[in-house]
Amino acid sequence: MSALEELEQAVGQVAGQVGGAVVGIGRGWGRGSGVVVADGRVVTNAHNLRGDQVTVVFADGRSVTGQVSGVDVDGDLAVVAVDTGGATPLSWADEASSVGVGSVVFALANPGVRPRITTGLVSAVCRAFRGPRGRRIAGSIERTAPLARGSSGGPVVNRAGQLVGLNTHRLGEGFYLALPADAELRRRIDALSRGESPARPRLGVGIAPAGVARKLRRAVGLPEREGLLVRVVEEGSPAGNAGVQAGDLIVTVDGETVADADQLYAALDRVSGGRLALGIVRGVEERTVTVSFGEGRPQDVGSA
Repeated sequence: MSALEELEQAVGQVAGQVGGAVVGIGRGWGRGSGVVVADGRVVTNAHNLRGDQVTVVFADGRSVTGQVSGVDVDGDLAVVAVDTGGATPLSWADEASSVGVGSVVFALANPGVRPRITTGLVSAVCRAFRGPRGRRIAGSIERTAPLARGSSGGPVVNRAGQLVGLNTHRLGEGFYLALPADAELRRRIDALSRGESPARPRLGVGIAPAGVARKLRRAVGLPEREGLLVRVVEEGSPAGNAGVQAGDLIVTVDGETVADADQLYAALDRVSGGRLALGIVRGVEERTVTVSFGEGRPQDVGSA
């Protein structure tokens, strides 16, 4: 048997074994995909959801409304409780079967038409990208199996049809980064299935990186400063209530200089006492504002 014939056979076998567990998320074409990981449980990306209920389309064309059990927006992961109708859940690869650079993988998706499958190689591991609201997600798998829009949330499997990753971040030209299907991902899915959505503090602002901030300040004749430029402030957010405005430059958080988004998120995660002091520059004037997060940590998650 030639190499091409072996590849054709392998693709057909994996499609037949795994295809029934791959679902479409949302109505219409291109919203997103998901995968059945247990009876009554579908995993997808958080950015595929629009509210607490979602339409789940199965490989046989059956369309069912599911209820979101838990969602981690920053980690771009969600679990949907839905009648899986006897679809065989995908099995997980064990640690010994974890993929590395050069591993052959198969990527599947169901963007609302029918399940589709492509094959390729793992081209890199431990890649990082920004989640839907700006936080850094590390440890992802880069692979060369291309898929169309609407494939995020679908599975990446090995030659045995076992789950090794979850398509999450589209790089363009059909290529995706995938969350690795490791012990940590299983722990997160189990927690979301129990309704344990993570709560992280948020300011309620959209920010521009330091390089953009310097260029914009220079363009309007203001002295350059290291910091994060506030592009937008959500109405009624902790930052908005504290008086932060679009155009402000955040230069310190609790007295520590902040020059990139990761430093700001790290400071938010260390919030104690429900308050955070922001040093901001408005034009040429420097001031400090105190952001209050109310009782405990907020349940929503924001871009910062």
